[in-house]
Amino acid sequence: MHPATGRPGARVIKVERPGVGDFARNYDERVNGMASHFVWTNRSKESLTLDLKSPQAKEVLARLLPQVDVLVQNLAPGAAARLGLSFDALHEQYPGLVVCDISGYGAGGPYEHKKAYDLLIQSESGFVSVTGSANEPAKAGCSIADIAAGMYAYSHILSALLQRGKTGKGSHIDLTMLESMVEWMGFPLYYTYDGAPPPVRAGAAHAAIYPYGPFLAGNGKTIMLGLQNEREWKIFCEQVLEKPELTTDARFASNTMRTTNRDALRDLIIQSFAAYDDEQIIERLEKAGIANARVNDMKAVWDHPQLKARNRWTQMGSPVGTLPTFLPPGVNNSYDFRIDAVPALGEHSTAILDELGYDEDTVSQWQSAGIV
Repeated sequence: MHPATGRPGARVIKVERPGVGDFARNYDERVNGMASHFVWTNRSKESLTLDLKSPQAKEVLARLLPQVDVLVQNLAPGAAARLGLSFDALHEQYPGLVVCDISGYGAGGPYEHKKAYDLLIQSESGFVSVTGSANEPAKAGCSIADIAAGMYAYSHILSALLQRGKTGKGSHIDLTMLESMVEWMGFPLYYTYDGAPPPVRAGAAHAAIYPYGPFLAGNGKTIMLGLQNEREWKIFCEQVLEKPELTTDARFASNTMRTTNRDALRDLIIQSFAAYDDEQIIERLEKAGIANARVNDMKAVWDHPQLKARNRWTQMGSPVGTLPTFLPPGVNNSYDFRIDAVPALGEHSTAILDELGYDEDTVSQWQSAGIV
């Protein structure tokens, strides 16, 4: 529960470098001058600028930490410990505190001090090796290694808070981007079990199920479709392709055979689809009960009719004015989401320090000295 508004949702105080802030603030200027990454990940947070290496910072943290449930940090390995912010340094004084350390590779091991960014972890985890076309590997179009680590941090923190509710004790979460991504690589890992060849890079198609992926319509637009079983294959041949003879074609008698002979089957499907535009094909697939999707660009996602019908867009404040924002996935019938603004750098420093008992003159002096 947020103490100021009384509405559900955690109060999140983001501690940033004075004068510089989170590097993500300056990645681009796509959102009315603000960076797209920063707008995406910082809604409803408060920004406190604080030079953590200064003696004054230790005093501020000493007043702040007794009120804190969770401390999350992703500083360079060893940096939190040097600042006195490790779990071992804090646990005795703040026994209920949950500390979550996020790093690229984790403490110990030969990669402990290796730099880690999203693309690099996508590569180290094997994700890039199984993604892309036959001729060229590719990264994901969004920051999935960052997201994976963030979501596991979220679930671990919730578990730690539930545990604390029973034991009264906080705990230490040591989370790595590499391990988060490797967990997501379960299918390709087991597909290569005991030295078996890895799944082929199949672009937007599935490496082990066919037909499952993109196909061109007669008007040049791409449709995604997916068949999961032999019943659907029979219906697809009869009602969509209007080629019932394919159901007895030995080349396509099972998913394994269809995957082996995917090039020949792809040609047959595209030949059949060439007579229709994408909307006509989607209509046929829907009528036959075959899973399908449009390949939407970002504009189409902004305008997606299903998201609009479920009222998934709302508005939020920001230093550059009101912006649209997507509501968090899921709906709980007992509360509405709290949607607060994206913070300007240090926007809440004065209010937070006032809340902690610092007078206006002290805060002003610290601001002049670059401490906050």
